[in-house]
Formats: sequence, structure tokens, C-alpha cells
Amino acid sequence: METQFSLRQLDDPRLREAEEIIRRCVHCGLCTAVCSSYVVLGDERDSPRGRIYLIKNMFEGDAKATAEVRTHVDRCLSCLSCMTTCPSGVDYMHLVDLARTHVEETGNRPLKDRVIRAVLAAVIPYPGRFRLALIGAKLARPFRGLFARIGLKELAAMLDLAPKTPLRSGAYTGPRTVPAASRRKRGRVAMLGGCAQRVLRPQINDATVRLLTGQGFDVVMPKGEGCCGSLVLHMGREADAKTFARANIDAWWPLIEAKEIEAIIINASGCGTTVKDYGHLFAHDPDYAHKARIVSAMAKDVTEFLHQAGVDAPVGWSDIKVAYHSACSMQHGQRVNDAPRTLLRQAGFAVAEIPEGHICCGSAGTYNILQSEIANQLKERKASNIMSVRPDCVATGNIGCITQLEGALGVPILHTVELLDWAYGGPCPAEIAHLAGRTKSLQAEFSETFSAKKRLKEPA
Repeated sequence: METQFSLRQLDDPRLREAEEIIRRCVHCGLCTAVCSSYVVLGDERDSPRGRIYLIKNMFEGDAKATAEVRTHVDRCLSCLSCMTTCPSGVDYMHLVDLARTHVEETGNRPLKDRVIRAVLAAVIPYPGRFRLALIGAKLARPFRGLFARIGLKELAAMLDLAPKTPLRSGAYTGPRTVPAASRRKRGRVAMLGGCAQRVLRPQINDATVRLLTGQGFDVVMPKGEGCCGSLVLHMGREADAKTFARANIDAWWPLIEAKEIEAIIINASGCGTTVKDYGHLFAHDPDYAHKARIVSAMAKDVTEFLHQAGVDAPVGWSDIKVAYHSACSMQHGQRVNDAPRTLLRQAGFAVAEIPEGHICCGSAGTYNILQSEIANQLKERKASNIMSVRPDCVATGNIGCITQLEGALGVPILHTVELLDWAYGGPCPAEIAHLAGRTKSLQAEFSETFSAKKRLKEPA
């Protein structure tokens, strides 16, 4: 795509990066076929190609973000399906993030939007505040209809997404080191505890720790780590995202410098995509550029790490049919596709592929709060596709997808590591307790086979 940036503009690192990305676009339009927002809305401005034109005009004209640009940039889920499809390698992820930052810095959002975004940024990344907010949501739920009627659709969406059951407490909370449970110690890793996940579903972190330690790895949860910065970054708050990212880098760096860990394990794919991009986020920061590049290189999704490291045989086997929902941040952001599926199959589950797997479920960080109408359409579409394969349960690698789809399906949805943990000797997740009878102990199975063969050999 031809651009008209001046030399003065190209002195700005942000505009120079934007210009390099825009010039790679060849207008082919292949991105429109896989864009979740375009599939739902059918508006060219809600496709990657359309947004690139809007962003190009905004940046070239040194213009403040107009209401039109703000509207269509806000409707982008950052599912990154376009990047998987694009034959020209357009780095849309970073271009739309540059646009979001510009929108926040120059766009004149309505007061209500500014307040709601500020509240989300001030609450969700902080586990203590988020827990209190979810307790408050239970009290506010009777007013959900009122909020929707008076135009506070975002508050109504928050109440819809808030857990209906009591919040749980996790067994493994940092900072701490959990030693390998296996006799064969294989190494040591750090684990990102995160923010929203440790409140919404702490059993995911518990299952991750049990699975890793059971496979012979010490798990370190260092003091000072927390939110990865993804949530605020995708709201255009780059400075806030960098603050969270620096805290994580500072927490992990002593372990990295002392060569005490071989990987940084992340069990929420949205967080993984962001941490793996720290090197880009701090590319122009003289104090953090080097550290950020190393952190990014060491970051691994838990399934990616275990697939590379290898796992032992499971303790049981089953005929349970699992529909694997590959989160956008997993398949498009990190390009981790085979690892979770292979691990589930090795653990004895029958893995079913979901039609339109490349289309987003509508979660996308705070998208299902700020753009709830589009998010709900995508949720219904995803739920219909999932149920078409008639699964016993659904597995995914992202807490956002679990929160979005939970309640929309006729079957339970769990994190992939919860199923793997169960297969390797951990407790059966409460959500699928009714399926526990469909598993067989491999030890018992082999014992029965051995006994039967022995009886056949015995003389009558």
C-alpha cells in the first residue's frame, strides 16, 4: 500500500513502525474472510483492510482520532486471524495497538466510556480489587435489567459474566517454590500466576503446578509478578501495560540471571501472547530491551513446554470426547496448535475439531464488556459450532474463553491443564465429576489382562 508520510513524521518511531507495516498490505482482501468482526457486521471498515485504510489516513494526516476511527478500531477483537491468513505478512497486531494508543491519547471519548474503561483498568488487573468487585456483582445482579434499560450496557455485561457460584481459593498462591513431586527431577521453571484467572478459576493454577511438579519440574512463583499487561494494552493504555510488564521482568530477572529456571510457564494464552511480545514492547527502552527479549524467548505456554519436554504415561484412559477450542491468542497469537491436541490425545481423550475454529468466541479481554452485542453474536456462533460435534466437554487454554462460553454450552468447559492433571493423577475437576466413571486405570487394565492370560495358561 502506498503511503504519504513526511520525513518529519518518520522521525517518530511509532509512525515509522506504522508506515513499515502499512506498506506491506497489498489490498488482497483475504483477511476479510477470516475476520470475526467483519463476518458478523459485514462492514469493510470492520475488516483489517478497512481499518488499515482508516489508520493510515489518521497517521498520515497527523490527525486526532475521529469518532469513526475510534468506533471501528474499538470493534477489533485482536483475534489475529488475519495475520495467520495474510500472504504479505502484515503485522496487524502491532499496527492496531499503535492505533489504540493514539485513540486513547487523542480521541475524545464520551464521559461514560472513559469512566468505564478507567474502572476496568483499575480493577481487573488487581486480584484483591477484582475479588471485591465480583462479590459486589452478586449484590448488583438484581439491577441488571435496569442498567441495560438506562444505557449502562457495559455494567449489564459485567453482571452477565460474573461467576454465579462462590469464588474458590487456590492451593498454590505465590510467592513460593513448589518442589518436583517426581523422583526424577528434570528442571525448574517459573510460572506466571496472573491476575483475573487466579480469582475467577484458581484451580487452573493449581492443576498447572501439580502437572508440572508431577512431571519432575520445580515451580517457582516469584514475588512481584502479576498482570501481564495485556488487558490494558488492548485498551490503548501502553504506559500502564509497560508498568505491569516491567514488574514481571524485574520479578523473573534474578532467576534468569542466576540461570535457575529454563522457562517461564504461562497458562493463559492471552497472557502468553503478550509476554512473548515484551521484546517488541520494550524495543526502544535502553534499560529493558535486552531483558525483555530474553523473557520473551523463555516464555512458553504450559502445553507447548510439556509437549517439547515430553510427558510420562497417564494413570488412566477414557472414552471421553473433548472438543478442543483453540483460543485466538493460542492459534493466531502464539501459533501453538499441535501441542495441546497431542497432549490431550496422549492422555487418553478423544479430541474433536470444532467447525469455524478460526473465528473468535467474542471474549478478547474486555471486549465482551465494551462490545457486548458483537461478543454475544460471536458467542452464540461459537457455541453452536461446538455443540455440533456432540462433545462430553470442551477444553481450551484461555480463561477469557472459559468465562465467555461458560453457561452458553450444554456441556462443561475446562482448561486443558485441568484435564491433563486429572489424567496424570490429579483430582477429577468438579465440572466433569459425572464423567469420572468413564475412565479406566491403566494399572488395573494391565493387571486384568495379565491375570486373564495367566488363567488361560493354567491347566484345567
